Amino acid sequence: MKKSRHYLISGGGTGGHIFPAVSIANQLKIMDPECEILFIGAKSRMEMERVPAAGYRIIGLPVRGISRKKLWCNVPVLFDFMRSMFKMRGILRQFKPDVCIGVGGFASGAALRVAAAFHLPILLQEQNGFAGMTNKMLSKYASKICVAYEHMDRYFPKDKIIITGNPVRQNLLNGSKAEGLKFYGFSNDKPVLLIVGGSNGARQINKSVLNKIEVLKASGVQVLWQVGTLYSQEVHKFTEQLEDSSFIVTDFIARMDLAYAMADLVVSRAGASSISEMCLLGKPVILVPSPNVTEDHQTHNAMALVEKDAAIHIADRDAEEELIPQALALLANKERLSLLSKNILLLAQPDSAKHIAQEVLKLVKA
Repeated sequence: MKKSRHYLISGGGTGGHIFPAVSIANQLKIMDPECEILFIGAKSRMEMERVPAAGYRIIGLPVRGISRKKLWCNVPVLFDFMRSMFKMRGILRQFKPDVCIGVGGFASGAALRVAAAFHLPILLQEQNGFAGMTNKMLSKYASKICVAYEHMDRYFPKDKIIITGNPVRQNLLNGSKAEGLKFYGFSNDKPVLLIVGGSNGARQINKSVLNKIEVLKASGVQVLWQVGTLYSQEVHKFTEQLEDSSFIVTDFIARMDLAYAMADLVVSRAGASSISEMCLLGKPVILVPSPNVTEDHQTHNAMALVEKDAAIHIADRDAEEELIPQALALLANKERLSLLSKNILLLAQPDSAKHIAQEVLKLVKA
């Protein structure tokens, strides 16, 4: 006879789905220490490595995303979806979850469609200001839908929505500015610009920096620039002769807590997790949304902050000419930086994972 509660968490594909999912799992473990948690992901996607690294068991489904441009390619995709649903029937019978949680991504679609057929309680977590296709499809089966932005009743039933924000990595709060400056060898009397484009980097952000690199060097601003693994060789070819200790170019930033702590201004894509981190830390940010995402949802994320004067938005197509000049002008305007910091901090949801976990526990059948 099952003694502990069982929670199934499905979804993934990107860090923006995985970080919130792991944060929710961590909080459930705090609030229900004897519980068992099982993740469901898509085979060959990053969750198959990231989730076990966080200490949780995961099962991969042979599911993949649909092609919106080549519809004839979706026949094998549909076949894999059906195979995944069949596999999920066995998983649910064996694991017997009390509540199923979906964070988006196509693995969540297969897992929770079967969970709905089993009449299991379902909670969805939507990170973006524009709802993903999977969560929109599953919303009719969900008991609760936890969101990060207002006006999400455009996509979901209003009576199911709870504004909780997005769970973020709490260890980002550990760093101090002094520790960050010391770690990276930067001075306290010059501003620091942090440039990130996600774990794989962002081509247009990198091109924008390269296009104005001489202007940036002459400005006296200290720069920590994460170029990403995809663009490492391309960028380092141009920057290897810099020989400037106040201009650090790296493929990956391991100590993001220290990088954020010392930064006076951040340049970033507008993924939901990145924005939530910026809100939690109260960091002035210039957002350059990726145009290569479903339904242009990063622009929706960015504009939700811009409307509250909590961030600066630059379109990807304009970044090459405008990004660095605007960043330097902003760094020279202390009052504007302070206002952006104050406004974005007002949007923070520091207890997001706790609020979501509380809603999960409410769904557990007595």
